[in-house]
Amino acid sequence: MTRLKFAAALLGSAAGIALLSGGDAQAAGFALKEQSSSALGNAFAGATAGAEDISYMFFNPAGLTRHSGSQVHVGGSLIVPRAEPKNFEGTTVFTSPIGGGQGGSNISESAFVPTFYAMTEISDRMRAGLGINVPFGLETDYNDDWIGRYHALNSDLLTININPTLAYKVTNDISVGVGAQIQYIDATLSNAVDFGSIGAAAGIPGAAPTQQDGFTQLEGDDWGVGFTLGALYEPMPGTRLGIGYRSQVTHELEGDTRFDLDEAGVGAAISAATGAFVDTPASAKVKLPDNLNFGVYHELTPDWAVMAEAQWTRWSKFQELRIQFDNAAQADSVTEQDWDDVWFGAVGVTYSGFRDTKLRLGYAFDESPIPDSTRTPRIPGNDRHWIAVGANYSPMPWLTLDAGYTHIFLKNSSVDLSVDEPGGTFRGNLSGEFESSIDIVTVQATLRF
Repeated sequence: MTRLKFAAALLGSAAGIALLSGGDAQAAGFALKEQSSSALGNAFAGATAGAEDISYMFFNPAGLTRHSGSQVHVGGSLIVPRAEPKNFEGTTVFTSPIGGGQGGSNISESAFVPTFYAMTEISDRMRAGLGINVPFGLETDYNDDWIGRYHALNSDLLTININPTLAYKVTNDISVGVGAQIQYIDATLSNAVDFGSIGAAAGIPGAAPTQQDGFTQLEGDDWGVGFTLGALYEPMPGTRLGIGYRSQVTHELEGDTRFDLDEAGVGAAISAATGAFVDTPASAKVKLPDNLNFGVYHELTPDWAVMAEAQWTRWSKFQELRIQFDNAAQADSVTEQDWDDVWFGAVGVTYSGFRDTKLRLGYAFDESPIPDSTRTPRIPGNDRHWIAVGANYSPMPWLTLDAGYTHIFLKNSSVDLSVDEPGGTFRGNLSGEFESSIDIVTVQATLRF
C-alpha cells in the first residue's frame, strides 16, 4: 500500500470517530486514559515527558517539537470491562423489601475507544497539531427488574474532544505548548420509578410499594470549551522532564425527560393531582475535571529507558448530580456525590535493543475519587492497579505500529445508600457490592510524510 493510500485509510478511520463511544470508564471516576497505545504500553508512565510519538500531545502538547515533517496517527483501544453486582438487598422508605434480581452477570459494556492525531511542521521551532479523542465515557446497564432499579438502570455518557494545539521550541532544551479543547457531551440516564411508594405516601387508594413501577429517562447534550498547556525540558541528552495541564470543561446539558407511568394507574393519579411526572425539558450542569501531570523520562543506556508519571485530578468539583426540570411541579432530581481529588502514579521501562522494535512494561496505581458513603450503582468504581505490556515496530522509516495489552485489577466496591440521603426517599435503601476487572487491547499506526 502506498503512503497516500495508507493516509486515506487513516483519515477515513478518523472520520468515523464521532460514531464510537467509550464503555465503562477506565480511569478514576469516568475519565478515559486510553489516548495513546504507545503510552499505554508503559501504563502511561512518562506520558508527559516521553514524547515518543505525536499521540503524546494529549498529555503534553509541547512534545510535538520533538517530531518533524507532517504526520498522521490513528489508533484505538478495545476495552472489555467486567463488573458483577453481588449480594444486593433493598427496602423501601416503608421498610418493605424490594424484590428483583442482582442486575446481571456484567453491567459494564465493552467498547472501542478511538484516537486520531495529526501534526505539521510550521518552522524549525514551531509545530501545529490536532487531536480528536474520547476523554470521558461511561456505560452501565442493569436488568429492568433488578433490586436497585430505582437508583439506576442505564447510564451512558460520551464526550468527543477536538484539540488543536501549537508547540514552540523556546531554546534547544525547552519547549512549550498550548491548545484548545472543543468538547461535545451526550448523556442518557434512566431508572425505574416506585409509584407504589409515592402513592402510598400520598394516600392514593390501591397504591402498594414496589408493585406499580414506572420508568423515566433523561437525554441531554452540550458543547463546552477549555484549554491545554504544557512544557518540556531536556537538561541533558536522553533525560526529559514534562508538565501538562488540561483545564476543566463545564457543560450545561439540555434535553428532554420522558416518564412512562405504571399500568395500574397510580402514576397517572399522582400526575393528575400534582402536575408532576409528565414529559418535560430538563437541564443538568456537569463539570468535567481539570488535571495536572508531571512526568520524567531517562535513558539509562542506548537500549534501556525508564520513566515515571504523577497526575492530580480535581474531582472535588463533582459534588452532586442535579437535574432541573422545566416543569415547575417536578422537583429537582438530586444525587449526592462528594467526590475527592485524587492521584495517579505510574512507573515503566522500555527496551529498544532489537532492530526496529521496542518492548514496553508498566505499572500504575489509580486512586478512586468516589467515597464509600456516596458510591452509586451508576458509577461503581474503586481503586485500581494497572499492569501493562506493549510493543513498537517500525517496518519502514515512514511507518510505526504499536500494540499493547493491559489488565486492571479493581478493589471490590460496596454500595450502601439510604432513604435519608438527598433524593433518596423513594429510591429506597440499597446495599451490595461489585467484583470488577478490566482488560484492554490497543493498537495504533503513525504515518510520516
